[in-house]
Amino acid sequence: QVQLVESGGGLVQPGGSLRLSCAASGRGFRINAMGWYRQAPGKERELVAAITVDGITNYADSVKARFTISRDYAKNTVYLQMNNLKPEDTAVYYCKPTFDNYWGQGTQVTVSS
Repeated sequence: QVQLVESGGGLVQPGGSLRLSCAASGRGFRINAMGWYRQAPGKERELVAAITVDGITNYADSVKARFTISRDYAKNTVYLQMNNLKPEDTAVYYCKPTFDNYWGQGTQVTVSS
């Protein structure tokens, strides 16, 4: 059984920063290819950042140059550094393996003054 636990969300003012973490556990599971998704109220879940097994990263146009995905194999944890946050970044953020259908409980990010 694979478990994904997201953390690091919260309330932040526009222009602020947050770093989300996704701790993965489960027999033999490795964070080789992972993605961060978000779902805002009334909207569909969307992919915002992904990292491949080779370390290649991709981002949605809306977050390019502001968000950075990274991973720490020693901790089996994936991160999402979010800078210059905007109100439209408000959503529940989830991590997910690229090739498996496991989801965590998500972490709420609210950007508001």
